[in-house]
Amino acid sequence: MRWRKGKRSQNIEDRRGSSGRGRKVAGLGGGATILAFIAAMVLGVDPGQLTSLLGGAQSTQQAPIQTNAQEEEIKDFLSVVLADTEQVWGQIFQKAGFRYEPPKLVLYREATPTACGTGQAAAGPFYCPGDHKLYFDLSFLSELKRMGASGDFALAYVIAHEVGHHIQTLEGTAAKVQEARSRSSKTEGNRIQVAMELQADCYAGVWANHAQQQRSILEEGDLEEGMQAAASVGDDHLQRMAGRRVVPEAFTHGSSQQRQQWLIRGLKSGDISQCDTFS
Repeated sequence: MRWRKGKRSQNIEDRRGSSGRGRKVAGLGGGATILAFIAAMVLGVDPGQLTSLLGGAQSTQQAPIQTNAQEEEIKDFLSVVLADTEQVWGQIFQKAGFRYEPPKLVLYREATPTACGTGQAAAGPFYCPGDHKLYFDLSFLSELKRMGASGDFALAYVIAHEVGHHIQTLEGTAAKVQEARSRSSKTEGNRIQVAMELQADCYAGVWANHAQQQRSILEEGDLEEGMQAAASVGDDHLQRMAGRRVVPEAFTHGSSQQRQQWLIRGLKSGDISQCDTFS
């Protein structure tokens, strides 16, 4: 991606100097982390519920941020991507007669308090509608590689997907989905949740379309990175990684093919009206 000359977002909250302290949090190894992330993705467990299972309530302790050049470059990249989503969605909302309220991106390590419960690195990146914040532990990058995805646009897709959930919250879609799931069977609730996740994928594609048209951010290989990232977080792929047979009725995020399909649909059209995954 061509990103280094991009604008930086002011909506970054760096909590890497705060360490979550609770039962078994610091002791999670790489294998436990990825299995917990797979559980969250495949089983549809909310980050707050997952973190309660992993370690219970957390407290935080302030300390100087210990970082390195690689982490700071990733932070810089995330700031540019977030700023770009702010610009694109700000324009889209303005054309529709609304004002866009951007989310904050919280960087943390291990665990952090959120309005949705205690956030854990094991849950992977997530969006909390209760405080309009995206939560991201930089250790997720190694897990993303273990799942078969890498590259800067793969990471940009992940952030843009979570911003997509913020758009759904502002639109009222998230509240409608929550209400519908509360009145549905588990299988039907999963189907509704899949539609919501696929729409966030489509919204990520819409962002990439506008960013490419306006600032030519994409380089050779970026599209392939995004497609591979979408495939790596497909429910069928994650079920196989967990040693389970593929059970479509248990999908909560969509198959690899579906996630790629909706990402491409948004990227080609640049039109949010093309992202109706619920019909």
